[in-house]
Parts: sequence; C-alpha cells; structure tokens
Amino acid sequence: MATKKAVKKSTKKAPTKKSAKKSSSTRKYSPSSGNDVEREMKAMKQGKLKSGRSGKKVTSRKQAIAIGLSEARKEGKKVPPAPKKG
Repeated sequence: MATKKAVKKSTKKAPTKKSAKKSSSTRKYSPSSGNDVEREMKAMKQGKLKSGRSGKKVTSRKQAIAIGLSEARKEGKKVPPAPKKG
C-alpha cells in the first residue's frame, strides 16, 4: 500500500507595491544658490574665474559649479553638504 501525501501548491501572491512617492517636496538648493552658480559660470566663460589657492584660471564647467556652490555654502544658503572624499 503506497501512501500518497497531499501536496499543496503554494499560491503566494507577489507583494503589492505601493505607489512610489517622493520622500519630500522641499527644495535641495535655494534659488539664490542657483544665482551664485550662474554668476560663476559667466565669470568662467569670460575667463575671469580663478581657483582659490593657486589662482589658476578655471576652464572646467564642473569646477565652476563647485566654486559657486561652495560660495553659497559660505554665505549660509540652502545647499546640501559637499560629498565626502574617500
């Protein structure tokens, strides 16, 4: 006599995903910090933007943005902290 075991098929449902919401609707950057970056970009395009310590001319777009954000931080405007170097 062979015994048969009742095998239940698992009918697991996929977990329902809740609609993805933005965590917050607040600004990361203040509008005035954007003006600082814009001013630095114009200075770079005119060839007048110099780097801080060495005083060399800035030619990189990323460097000009970093200088603008750094100055906005010094003025106390709303700007996220600089990324940590590691």
